[in-house]
Amino acid sequence: MNKPSLTVSSSPHLHAKEHTASIMWSVSLALVPATLWGIYAFGLRSLLVLGVSIVTAMLCEYLLGRMSKESTLWDGSAFLTGLLVGMNMSPTVPLYIPFVASAFAIFVAKWVFGGLGANWINPALAGRVFVFFSFTTPMSTYKLPRALAVLAPDSLSSATPLSFTKTALSSGQLGLDSNALLAQGGYPSTGIAQSIASVTGFSPYSIDTFLGNVGGCIGEVSALLLLVGGIYLLIRKIITWHVPLTYLGSVGLLSWIFGGLPSGLGLFSGLFFPAIFSGGLMLGALFMATDYVTSPITHKGQILFGLGCGFFTFLFRYFGSMPEAVSVSILLMNIVTPTIDRYIVPRKFGDTREYRKQLKGAKV
Repeated sequence: MNKPSLTVSSSPHLHAKEHTASIMWSVSLALVPATLWGIYAFGLRSLLVLGVSIVTAMLCEYLLGRMSKESTLWDGSAFLTGLLVGMNMSPTVPLYIPFVASAFAIFVAKWVFGGLGANWINPALAGRVFVFFSFTTPMSTYKLPRALAVLAPDSLSSATPLSFTKTALSSGQLGLDSNALLAQGGYPSTGIAQSIASVTGFSPYSIDTFLGNVGGCIGEVSALLLLVGGIYLLIRKIITWHVPLTYLGSVGLLSWIFGGLPSGLGLFSGLFFPAIFSGGLMLGALFMATDYVTSPITHKGQILFGLGCGFFTFLFRYFGSMPEAVSVSILLMNIVTPTIDRYIVPRKFGDTREYRKQLKGAKV
């Protein structure tokens, strides 16, 4: 497979001690706490789903590497893609779904476009969205974690707070915020969340979502542990704050300002923290929107990218037909990334205001 030629700019060149393998394995390490929590919360079948996702991704990487005579199996990228695909799966999905998702991610989204560094969309998200629209019912059926399973009626066993609230609003239950809808509908909350809520004033549903005691995909339910992994990557300087902060902040602010409109509550009546803790937002903002290949290269471009992801996520959540749209939102902004990089370019070394003034004076 012919690799695209690289255009090397003029000096100076900065040497980075990090390389592809160290970055990929570091991101996988950062995902371990949230992954282990998902396995604990949803049972050993979660481990099976994750195993199928990872093994399929690495097998496809190996076979395609053999065909192109490139040894890319141990750079960590295929393992990370398979792990992210598995983390974006419900623990109840049939095993052929993570198999198809990982195969699509590696073969179509990554290798068809030239392999690592040449893909134009995030492979894990592409695989997830492909199977979501191909197998919508099993991909939209969730399982409550063990802490809530004994508290919930059967009618709520496959609902997440986002999907439950979305269904309630679409059925005409206006005039209530999401926490009120969850409480009125009998959505369960753990005892520890109720205890913390009585002291802090936060709703028990927000606390359960932050800790990881809600229904959802295997690796997305614990905002706390995902945040721990994200802080680790920030300390290691593998990611920067620009995409995650603007993504999370824009979703929270837009949800607070406009999130009450679908419920008939007016402006500034939405909820900030439940919006950023729920669904796959934390996983998407910290680990997938920050993908080097499919996000802008400049800090200004990354801020614009994060704002775009936040706008689309808010729009689809509150005014679209799907309760959760993090994956679609990031993929849409992946498509816009080349345009962002075209118009927001890095400043050349030595190109300062004083230098520009000198040039302007010299021309005169």
